[in-house]
Amino acid sequence: MIDIQVNIHDKFSLEFKVGFHARRKVKSNDFVMNTWIFIPDSLDVNSLTYPREHFYRDVRDNIRLITPIFLLRDIARGEMIPLKHLEASFNRVASYPSRSANADYEYQIKMFAAIFKSSLRDQIKYIFTTAQAEDRGFLFDTLLDDVRETLSKYRALSTIIKTPTVSQESYNYFEFGDEFMSNIVDQQLSSLLARLETRDKAFAEGYREKIVSLIESENRYKREQGFPVVSLNSPDNNRSLVFRRGVLKKFVESDLFLTARKKKDGVLVEQVYLSIAAGVSMIFATAVAFSFQRTFGNLTVPLFVALVVSYMLKDRIKELMRYYFAHKRKAKYFDNKITVSIKDNIVGYSKEGFDFISERRVPAEVLKIRNRSAMLEADNRYTKEKIILYRKLLQVDRPKLDESSQYFVAGINEIIRFSVQSYLSKMDNPETSLYAINDKGELELTRGSKVYYLNFIIQLKYLDFESFKRYRIAFNRNGIKEVEEML
Repeated sequence: MIDIQVNIHDKFSLEFKVGFHARRKVKSNDFVMNTWIFIPDSLDVNSLTYPREHFYRDVRDNIRLITPIFLLRDIARGEMIPLKHLEASFNRVASYPSRSANADYEYQIKMFAAIFKSSLRDQIKYIFTTAQAEDRGFLFDTLLDDVRETLSKYRALSTIIKTPTVSQESYNYFEFGDEFMSNIVDQQLSSLLARLETRDKAFAEGYREKIVSLIESENRYKREQGFPVVSLNSPDNNRSLVFRRGVLKKFVESDLFLTARKKKDGVLVEQVYLSIAAGVSMIFATAVAFSFQRTFGNLTVPLFVALVVSYMLKDRIKELMRYYFAHKRKAKYFDNKITVSIKDNIVGYSKEGFDFISERRVPAEVLKIRNRSAMLEADNRYTKEKIILYRKLLQVDRPKLDESSQYFVAGINEIIRFSVQSYLSKMDNPETSLYAINDKGELELTRGSKVYYLNFIIQLKYLDFESFKRYRIAFNRNGIKEVEEML
């Protein structure tokens, strides 16, 4: 199974979060993701102005394990393995502070904090997108209780490691996890309250006091522990706090991220093709030399002219064949091959390829999904959209994936960030002047927004599963305005 979420990451970049879920009973799981990007001709983005190197400069991806899935209520009650693993590692490092015990202790703190973050996010999403409206109050009350209980049980474990055998460095790991989870509660509940006040004011009125109470409680706790909190009058605009939160996030999620080593794909085949091109051109030059030598003899003017011409044509033949083989190689091979591993344990491989393609090479089903309006279709006869095909293959070794974690891991998440800044240089101004007649019958000046659209059509394939997604991105010189899921 493959799932995908597309969001605005910042003003000038999109984030594609793709979840590749590997089946337990399938040893080698092969995933395919093909993306067609339809670009307006007016942006002047084509194979000459936007080479392969620029595309890969605009695309940044991170590969990580999917966070193990647990219900928040089960974590709070201590019925599931995260809290049990955590407590066992605390006892082990306190009684037998070996290198392996310290490593496991740090790992369990990171995993517990990451699982808590994921569980809280998923529960909030469920309550406000899936659950019945009449159940939301009960479910939200339960969520607040579960958050308090989870944090309380985590903090109670500190008594186990307050011993001479546990170094200050090791104790710091506990505090990092504590601060991270407190920050997550603050961020998630503050963001939720802000959304509720614009979308569901009635619910916000009923639960504002409870939400604010928990946030303030956590802020008091953080001040007591010496952890920084958001300040409305910060002299550095909360710069140090934002930086610290970023470092904590990287620390907690570091054991989920995979190492991706990238190298050029099809290098050996490319060298074979180049050798064939050189050989064919040499055969041509040698054949011409032998033919003219046999006809006109040695050290004659015709032979001299033939040798010069054959040498000139030899190089052209070599370059033409190199060009031909290069395009043949692209159709079958990829640009890059990525080895995916965790702690030197290879869990899979990924390949990626980029090309500008003509519309006749786009599958009919994809063009149907593109679904140009009559006006756009008429315009496309004269100013054709440019089309990028970005291909990606991922192979996941299920047994190796299981060996990489003490928890069951459903698969791999790939977070792809796509920058649109290379597409902005040929854009018009983001606003234009418009005139309209007002209620008094007078001509009045107003403003109109000028936007451009990128259409992403994504094909996802895994075993017998296949689906298509279409996203339309509205953007201009000021940045990305909207992401619409069209299919």
